[in-house]
Amino acid sequence: MSRFQWGIVATMVGLNALDGFDVLSISFASPGIAAALGVDRAALGIVLSMELIGMAIGSLVLGGVADRIGRRATILGCLMVMATGMLGASTAQGVTGLSLWRVLTGLGIGGMLAATNAAVAEAANARRRALCVVLMASGYPVGSVIGGSISAVLLARYDWQAVFLFGGVATLCFIPLVLRFAPESIAFLMHRRPPDALARINRSLERMGHPTIDVLPAPEPRPVKVPLVELFSPVFAHVTGLLTLAYLMHIMTFYFIVKWIPKIVVDMGFAAPLAAGVLVWASVGGATGALLLGLLTARVRLLGLTIAAMLLSTVLVIVFGQERTDLAALSAIAALAGFATNAAVVGLYALIAQSFPTAMRATATGFVIGIGRGGSALAPALAGLLFAAGYGLSSVAMLMAGGSAIAAAALFALGRRTTAA
Repeated sequence: MSRFQWGIVATMVGLNALDGFDVLSISFASPGIAAALGVDRAALGIVLSMELIGMAIGSLVLGGVADRIGRRATILGCLMVMATGMLGASTAQGVTGLSLWRVLTGLGIGGMLAATNAAVAEAANARRRALCVVLMASGYPVGSVIGGSISAVLLARYDWQAVFLFGGVATLCFIPLVLRFAPESIAFLMHRRPPDALARINRSLERMGHPTIDVLPAPEPRPVKVPLVELFSPVFAHVTGLLTLAYLMHIMTFYFIVKWIPKIVVDMGFAAPLAAGVLVWASVGGATGALLLGLLTARVRLLGLTIAAMLLSTVLVIVFGQERTDLAALSAIAALAGFATNAAVVGLYALIAQSFPTAMRATATGFVIGIGRGGSALAPALAGLLFAAGYGLSSVAMLMAGGSAIAAAALFALGRRTTAA
């Protein structure tokens, strides 16, 4: 791969890091929001779920848009939507307004995830594709680490609104980076063939150090059905169904951890900046898990790695539920839980990218992520209701850890079905 291709991958890693911070900004700010707006755990759980609803809609709707108008245009549009939502959240005066701004932010994040996953898969060569997708997904916890560290500093000096202001400004800063370093993918231009496709493809080929072409190759036959319908054709139906179930169930476990850590730690008696620090350690573990899984993909089958990460996630989330008064021990188990849960998430992204062809890739990614994120919106709200009903942390954690176990079973079934085919 050329430096130009690695530059595209690096830009997408940065965008996913931005997603990581934007999604978790509400978690970093949640103790301050609860105190300032006077909301209990049940209401806070609903607020924490709002951008997940927006992400579901964005993934389902904008994933298909990315297959029609292009990955780059979709990314730029999503950045504008995300920035508007983040800056708007900083002005919210109540739960309703804050929830609506978080839905808007989630709408942009959902479309961004579908577009970046497809863009990375198409920028990489066949040999490095799985690694590049995993690297892209590893940007999420890296963004959480950087954003969480900055949030801890901001929360020590300012109110919770500062977290959203920082996120909005950071989001706007990515627009010129995308314009400079992330042209439309050659695979998309070859598939859709806009009037200037040849010139745009040649510009990218030159930047990659490859010879240019005089004419476009003969187009591949286009599918008779629209991509969303094609996801449920006999060829792809079982892959779509099992990957969607796996993503839905595991992401519920994942969002229980990342959404509730700060509030849980504050309720144990620690200050909000210290609680943000525990979430940072969970993100450090997540980044480590993502990178290790990426390195292992060259030697170990991706499906097996992802199943193993999910089983480890089940165990570690249950362990996290055993309440502790030692902040160091709490940070350590949060880091281990983040390691396993995030490794499984990035493994799922890579499995989705390699399971579908170019014409369907963003649509498939958007569908799987959209359904998964839509369902996972129940996770923070369900945990909040359970806490409000009097259930202890250990009971709630054991229930939420079951999502990863079900996801592992779905991927095991996918592996058996693929082997049989």
